[in-house]
Amino acid sequence: MRPPPDQNPAPAECTRCDELRDEERRAEAALDTSRATDCRVLLRRHPHPREILDRIGEAHPALTPDPGVGLWEREVRLLQRDSVRVRSLAERILGQGIAYLVTAMEKPGNDMGPGFEVDQGVHQVILDTPVYFALCAAYNGGRYKHHAPLIQRRRDGIVLRTADLIAANGFAVDWELWEVDASDCGPCDDKVPDSH
Repeated sequence: MRPPPDQNPAPAECTRCDELRDEERRAEAALDTSRATDCRVLLRRHPHPREILDRIGEAHPALTPDPGVGLWEREVRLLQRDSVRVRSLAERILGQGIAYLVTAMEKPGNDMGPGFEVDQGVHQVILDTPVYFALCAAYNGGRYKHHAPLIQRRRDGIVLRTADLIAANGFAVDWELWEVDASDCGPCDDKVPDSH
């Protein structure tokens, strides 16, 4: 019999963090202290979805009613309960959903849209409305970011352009999850102010 999963497993290695560390080492070897310092600053600023949710959970303890279960863990378990059976996939999907939502909030006015896989993570957070409200408070200046989906899917490359925007916002992009739906986006509309 397998032991129960670790309640708070160590975060998986981040490809973007590894890239920045490698670039920092190369800059130091080339005696480029300015670039090495830039890499260290970027590393400190580089967002991680697990940390984002857990910080929100720590700031709002009522969002994590289960003792010993952080907000990241709670959302992963809810995603597994409802739609994604494989834990590692649920974590990847949730992480990209958080990256999408935070980018949509921090970079308003950009034409964005996820494919089906990532949209599961987006909807997980939005459906847990107290969590979504807290995310909006933290990353959208306290304003609610409306979710206004369209019925017709888009097939104009918006999914990969959205992944590029997320990468430009500092998040690591799980390209496999974005490419699988690259030609089929579940888009949103701006029918209400500040929507995605």
